[in-house]
Amino acid sequence: MQTKETRFKGIFLAQRGRKRLLLTKNQTPGRKFFDEDLIAYQGSELRTWSPNRSKLSAAILNGLKNMPIKEGDIVLYLGSSYGTTCTYVSDIVKEKGFIFALDFAPRVMRELVFISQARNNICPILADANRPGTYKDKVSKADVLYIDVAQRNQAEILIKNADMFLKPKGYAFFAIKARSVDVTKKPEKVFQEEIGKLLKNNFKLIEKINLRPYQKDHVMVLLQYKP
Repeated sequence: MQTKETRFKGIFLAQRGRKRLLLTKNQTPGRKFFDEDLIAYQGSELRTWSPNRSKLSAAILNGLKNMPIKEGDIVLYLGSSYGTTCTYVSDIVKEKGFIFALDFAPRVMRELVFISQARNNICPILADANRPGTYKDKVSKADVLYIDVAQRNQAEILIKNADMFLKPKGYAFFAIKARSVDVTKKPEKVFQEEIGKLLKNNFKLIEKINLRPYQKDHVMVLLQYKP
């Protein structure tokens, strides 16, 4: 299997037959948390990163041109769920970086607590992303805000959290789920409206990546925050 590092440091691409695989360097060698494969590579270990389980992986495979998440960054992750993508972000920011991983569901947060015991750069926070004031004393200023929540007001949630936690000129990854916002409108119309809300609130659009065929009616939007 041919493997090489992409232009995004810490993210690798491999070819297995006709299938392209995305990988990161495992920060917990010998241990995996989901159903990923572990592959030896030049004295280290890589983890396969499925685009079907991670919208960030899907965006990269679909041609994402900019990756603001890098080693040493502070990331606020809203909607961390069971922590799949969160663990790959953990690999990218490495031990010098840190992730505040927030979700409102106790069941998934319990799983993330177990992961954080092995990965010291992840801090699980049980809270409602609609109410950033309730966790303002638990989160520091972030270089990158990543939001993946299935709520109608996801754009407003992003704006509120950016105003409180995102550094000036910081970046936001916004996974827009059209069907979570309005099932009566065409997805592209929903995407345009949600992005429009952000452009009116101190954000600049950098990229918009459709996540087909990995995720239906989803786009990943990358924005820069310029208050």
